[in-house]
Amino acid sequence: EREMSSSPLLDEEEEVRGRGEGSCCGSQRRWWWEAETFVDKGEAKNQVLFSVPMILTNMSYYSITLISVMFAGHLGDLQLAGSTLANAWATVTGFALMTGLSGALETLCGQSYGAKLYRMLGIHVQASMISSLFFSAVVSVVWWFSEPILVALGQEPAVSSAAAAYMRPLIPGLFAYGLIQCLLRFLQTQSTVLPLVVCSVVPLAFHVGITYLLVHTAGLGSSGASASAAISLSISLLMLSIYVKHSKKSRDTWQGFSSEAFKHVLPNMRLAIPSAVMVWPDAVLGEKYFIDCNVCEYRSCHIYGYIWIKCSCEVCMITCA
Repeated sequence: EREMSSSPLLDEEEEVRGRGEGSCCGSQRRWWWEAETFVDKGEAKNQVLFSVPMILTNMSYYSITLISVMFAGHLGDLQLAGSTLANAWATVTGFALMTGLSGALETLCGQSYGAKLYRMLGIHVQASMISSLFFSAVVSVVWWFSEPILVALGQEPAVSSAAAAYMRPLIPGLFAYGLIQCLLRFLQTQSTVLPLVVCSVVPLAFHVGITYLLVHTAGLGSSGASASAAISLSISLLMLSIYVKHSKKSRDTWQGFSSEAFKHVLPNMRLAIPSAVMVWPDAVLGEKYFIDCNVCEYRSCHIYGYIWIKCSCEVCMITCA
């Protein structure tokens, strides 16, 4: 009887211990289960695979204009000040505007792709291209007469003249950049990212040689540096156009040019202009440092500080975007 009476007590103690250990392990399992539920590994992997190529693409396009400024800066302090001011002015008035205008395609192409209206993706991108070409033509006039505008804003006449000489050969690159942004949004909507890396890294690799040939071999100086940026952007546009034309993934979404795109220009602008307005203030604030410091005097220390700050900010913004 003693054995019979003692065994249940032992079983109860072991059961209590087992419950305690089980509850502890259970709570740990629940914690890990909640963590795994909160962080979707598959979705996180897809985000990384999509974002890393886009970071490389955006950094490549940013590096094209930066390398041109570096080559021009080695020609002298005046060329360094002029090319850096021109790059800041081009970003505020042109490149940021083109990036913002193409933002309408993220909404329009996304809706069409989700609704399986694949043909409409090509129509929307053509309408966006028409808008980009129109605004590029308007901005190109501002770039051509940038010298008196910069002088009116308080810049030194010598620096303003050097900046204007740098910007005029860059005007074809503005048209190319606007069309590039449209094609980037068009392909991003279809989750096509790796070709974007190729079409940006390859022109960047050739850009160094093209810039050296135009600046030093041909003796074009700072004008050759900006012309090389326009050439490299045009090469990237040509590569993207060839891919869209002959890619199997774009067979349903791109069916050639159509006059129907003109009917969608105004609806596209209704989204593109607010998108550009949201992007433009960031560009203005990012370039305000150099414009302010250049009003006083074009000192190389100010310019070098601006370049370091701009590069750091651009890397952070591109990575977060």
